[in-house]
Parts: sequence; C-alpha cells; structure tokens
Amino acid sequence: MPFLSEATTAQPPTGEIDYRLARRQLLSEFRKGRLAQHEICDAQPELVRVAREASSPTSVACPVCDDGLLVHVTFVFGPRLPKHGRCVTSLKELKALARQSGDFSVYVVEVCPECRWNHLARSFPLKPRR
Repeated sequence: MPFLSEATTAQPPTGEIDYRLARRQLLSEFRKGRLAQHEICDAQPELVRVAREASSPTSVACPVCDDGLLVHVTFVFGPRLPKHGRCVTSLKELKALARQSGDFSVYVVEVCPECRWNHLARSFPLKPRR
C-alpha cells in the first residue's frame, strides 16, 4: 500500500493503537461549538491527582484551555494487577512488568491538570520477552 512508509512495513506489527484522529475530531467539534468545554474536560478527580503527582510532562500546550501543559499518565492492566490498573511512572517499571508472565495492556492518557481535559493518546500490548 503506497501510504505505508518503509519504516512501518519493515517492522512486525506491534498492536499499537493511536487515537490522534479521534482526538482531532473531538477538538474540531469543540471548536465548532458543537461540544461545550464541560463535556470534554471531564477527568475524574483521581485521574487529575495522578496527573499532578505521577505523570510524564510534555511540552505540548493544552488544546482546550492553553493555560497548562499536557502530561501523560500511563496505566497497565493485566493479571495480578488491581482491577483499576496500575499507574506506571517509569520505563523501568514497564520493563519489570514485561518480564512477568501474562498479557498486559498499556494505556497512555494525556491530561491537562488545569482544565481537566483528558483523552486516550495510545494503547498497546505489553508482551513478555520470550
């Protein structure tokens, strides 16, 4: 397929899902006035707390309020983890989980702690090394 780059086709599929198109569509609806800010800035208090205390900073301004910088919060779900998932704050933690047996799923959420904007940025399976 012509739209696939060599870099994409040279590597085996990873199962990663990128949610940029859904994000773009949602923000477009907001900018057109079809969605109110309170409808898209709806992060739960626990997500905002984690965003403030256990997240990875970015240099990207919030697309809704422009007052804050987005942060990434990473959650892992899988066997022997809490039902609500586990917040992972470092690559070292992620690698440690990858060494465990079982299938794990990773979700990266972008959050603005200022206005409570949040959107799933990407998800991918965390496969154990064999």
